Amino acid sequence: MSDYFDELETRSQEERERSFIDALRVQLVHARESSSLFSQTLASHDCEEFSNLDEFRNYPVLRKSALVEMQRKTPPLGGVSPLKAEKIRYIHASPGPIYEACSAREDFWRLARALYAAGFRKGDLVHNSFSYHLTPAGVMLDSGCHALGCTVIPAGVGQTELQLQTINDLRPDGYVGTPSFLKIIIEKSIESGLDVSCLKRGLVSGEALPPSLRKQFKESGINILQAYATADLGVIAYETVADTGLIVDEGVYVEIVRPGSGDPVPLGEVGEVVVTSFNPDYPLIRFATGDMSAFLDGQSPCGRTNRRIKGWMGRADQTAKVRGMFIHPEQINKVVDRHSEIQKARLIVEWIDQQDHMTLQCESAKHTEGLEEAVAESIREFCRVRGSVRLVEPGSIPNDGIVIEDSRKYE
Repeated sequence: MSDYFDELETRSQEERERSFIDALRVQLVHARESSSLFSQTLASHDCEEFSNLDEFRNYPVLRKSALVEMQRKTPPLGGVSPLKAEKIRYIHASPGPIYEACSAREDFWRLARALYAAGFRKGDLVHNSFSYHLTPAGVMLDSGCHALGCTVIPAGVGQTELQLQTINDLRPDGYVGTPSFLKIIIEKSIESGLDVSCLKRGLVSGEALPPSLRKQFKESGINILQAYATADLGVIAYETVADTGLIVDEGVYVEIVRPGSGDPVPLGEVGEVVVTSFNPDYPLIRFATGDMSAFLDGQSPCGRTNRRIKGWMGRADQTAKVRGMFIHPEQINKVVDRHSEIQKARLIVEWIDQQDHMTLQCESAKHTEGLEEAVAESIREFCRVRGSVRLVEPGSIPNDGIVIEDSRKYE
């Protein structure tokens, strides 16, 4: 059996560049002719004559932060997708809110390639602990597993004891989900005596995977690799060998640009990840993710020839990803608006005991009974993850405009 998903992964850079030029030309023409959004933004561009990757910097950047307003004006998808309603299989909701659609296209988010690199093969039984509720993560991994010919246990989030019992009974070959939940599964299995040693491989995403946590998984007999994916684009890049960078997926064209512009940065310089998808059902063109990364020099030791990125290196804006969910300043403002006692708030995101923790500091001169609990419930409602609340005196929070402070440091 091949080490590679297909021959695209080992083609020469010259062949890949020619292929990308052709694919981009086709996608540009398709998007301009079939999408109401791109019919406007690409109207002045001669897409049929696109012939050089250097020309791409002249095309407009679509910022993820702009999608919220675009979708509000032109529901449900802001005029991005050319699909008629009957061709859309799901519409998912992510914090913002931002709505994402998928069609019946096999492996719509292209996760099969990343799963294959992580060691998953036809006939494997896969325990999927990504969420299936509104957000697409669970379905994204399902589609990739099914494209490989794997059977899926749709575990979702929560119900840890039942998930442990299921792993003990059904003996799945591998795990997909967040690294923090896999850590919980391993620790709870030791406490309960239930056996999860069947798990030999895993693909994780949605959170950081620091070396200490990867080491813990390896000591438990689980080989873990990670993927970088978004609900809008699917997989962008994925690991093939631990700690050697992430290979860019063959189904997207990735640029690293100077934040706030569309100009590519020099090799190795940190910038914003801008992605163009070749999926005709959802043709995102120069989509600025808000994520920061950098291209690595040289070829991967695995033999794949596509470019590599360092992985997720923070946000170009104040948005933070916490336990697989994006938290936007707008959501924090909704929490503040609900509670008149709060004058000002700042969300502090930290990495404690190998897990994400977030605390909302709230300036309040009037500490009414039950306020902390009520605010915590509002955080859960608007951000869809749990966080703690700390009431502070007025004037305690710096006057610097920061709403979300990401203080996470990974060893």
